[in-house]
Amino acid sequence: MQRTKIILEEKDMPQQWYNILPDMPTPMLPPLHPGTKQPIGPEDLAPLFPMELIKQEVSQDRWIDIPDEVQDILKLWRPAPLYRARRLEKLLDTPAKIYFKNEGVSPAGSHKPNTAIAQAYYNKEAGIKKITTETGAGQWGSALSLACNFFGIDCKVYMVKVSYQQKPYRRSMIMTWGAKVVPSPSDETEAGRAILSVNPDSPGSLGIAISEAVEVAAKNEDTKYSLGSVLNHVMLHQTVIGQEAKKQMEIAGDYPDIVIGCCGGGSNFAGLAFPFLKDKFEGKKMRVIAVEPSSCPTLTRGPFAYDFGDTAQTTPLIAMYTLGHTFIPPGIHAGGLRYHGMAPTVSHLLKHKQIEAQAYDQLEVFDAAQMFARAEGFIPAPETSHAIKATIVEALKAKQEGTAKTILFNFSGHGHFDMGAYDAYMANKLENYPLPDEDIQSAIDLIKDYPKAE
Repeated sequence: MQRTKIILEEKDMPQQWYNILPDMPTPMLPPLHPGTKQPIGPEDLAPLFPMELIKQEVSQDRWIDIPDEVQDILKLWRPAPLYRARRLEKLLDTPAKIYFKNEGVSPAGSHKPNTAIAQAYYNKEAGIKKITTETGAGQWGSALSLACNFFGIDCKVYMVKVSYQQKPYRRSMIMTWGAKVVPSPSDETEAGRAILSVNPDSPGSLGIAISEAVEVAAKNEDTKYSLGSVLNHVMLHQTVIGQEAKKQMEIAGDYPDIVIGCCGGGSNFAGLAFPFLKDKFEGKKMRVIAVEPSSCPTLTRGPFAYDFGDTAQTTPLIAMYTLGHTFIPPGIHAGGLRYHGMAPTVSHLLKHKQIEAQAYDQLEVFDAAQMFARAEGFIPAPETSHAIKATIVEALKAKQEGTAKTILFNFSGHGHFDMGAYDAYMANKLENYPLPDEDIQSAIDLIKDYPKAE
């Protein structure tokens, strides 16, 4: 009998996070202080993060224990199931075998609670009463709201204005779990007011929302800041995904030739890919593909450079692929992939050719999403649909070549709160947003005098 899904028992859930830093083929460049431009130390991050998270950010330990209290909450939905997409394989008439790890089963509907729970736990242990954050499509904001609710922490979410308007039910999720959500840019912060004074109709960006959340945390001693992607400790917490997937692939008697994840800041991609990259570093042959929107082509068209993580230039400078911290991408529905930069770990791996990057337009991504939904039943988030598009491309390539590839992708979240985007797609109201080179160049020019990432 054919097996469609592989479900692990709770006892099989990872008890440690995998830290890729000690296994990197070459050393990474350090983050720099925004004022002195010198490498930062733990004390520079202390106003924003509890010390345990700062330790994880710089740790060279390959394995870091997951606290029991965190594991107990993760067990509400973990281990997450692994599916064999047999119906999609049949539709594509491909010799490729397609598997997907379904992170849409979490209470928030995405992979984001994997780190939100951990971050809220460490803040509670440090005695923190309030946390601020940003969110794009609302997946991170809802996940942190859920986590803060579990640990009795007040949460305030600055949500990119275009997504605040596009995704009302994400806002409702955030508020249902007790957090306050504010459209960004707002008039509550200096960073927000500065943007609004220039453009009162600004659609916002993740860089702007980060500036607002960081400003509030930095000015209030009882408040810390939490980031849902990009930073090393966030990548670390997400590795429960790939560790479970490796066990499930072993049960399936298979191993991926290609690992695929969508990529905005890098967290769901890293969560699936990093445990498999450990095998690649040890000699296992595979391709690992990060997929992004062509309208926010950080990895495929941005330079590798030092840049700020936020628009107001308050965060450390980090070496990453970037479109410039002032870049405001078009209002595509994949709000979680509209960040101007990329995780330093993911960027470093691309620079050293350990991974690949691909970019696709909004319409072809929604074509792929609808194909997948009609074949497999699950309706993917617009972000997740980028990974699905790349999976279909690789499966059809395997068909053309006549090779039986095994493809694994991360179904990072469901699209149940993105149906407005599907409505627009089915009404032929969606459009692509091709970016002229000069639009990208103008944002990149702003960082040309920063320290060189060499």
